[in-house]
Amino acid sequence: MKQDILNKHLDVRVFAQSSACLAEENLLARYGRLMQETQGLGAENHLKWSARGESRLDSAGAEQIWLHLRVEAMVPLTCQRCLLPADMAIAIDQSYRFVDSEELAELQDAQAEEDVLALSPDFSLAELIEDEVLMALPLIPLHDPCPVPVTLEAVDPGFDAAFEEKRQPFAILAKLKIGKPD
Repeated sequence: MKQDILNKHLDVRVFAQSSACLAEENLLARYGRLMQETQGLGAENHLKWSARGESRLDSAGAEQIWLHLRVEAMVPLTCQRCLLPADMAIAIDQSYRFVDSEELAELQDAQAEEDVLALSPDFSLAELIEDEVLMALPLIPLHDPCPVPVTLEAVDPGFDAAFEEKRQPFAILAKLKIGKPD
């Protein structure tokens, strides 16, 4: 039986120092927050990822811990134009440099080109993958082009009548004066 790599916490320092690589393909259903975002669509779709650790020396000769992550997935969202499911291709190729504390990560992240994260004994690769996919989702998912004709205006036959009634604010008073019921 295959062991689920993502159910374990990853010791990033050891992973990087050994130049280890991991790769796996999971169902989208494995990622709860992602399933909420897709409203349960595409649970059977595959999310393919790979992670590679690397230990480098900086210019001062200090060890730097790196993690390189690649993710590919087809995530179904709702097109905001036609309201039908729209498959969004997600491709992530991101590198992270790890430092010893949250404070240091926060300080360095603002100036660094790469993402800077704090080393943590309970680091979850699954959460990092899910976070990156969620951040890569489009704010407004749209087909290009939509598979069905889209009506971009609403027409309500009662709209004009209601508008006309509002233009005549004293019409109701006139009906009361004459003794006509509404």
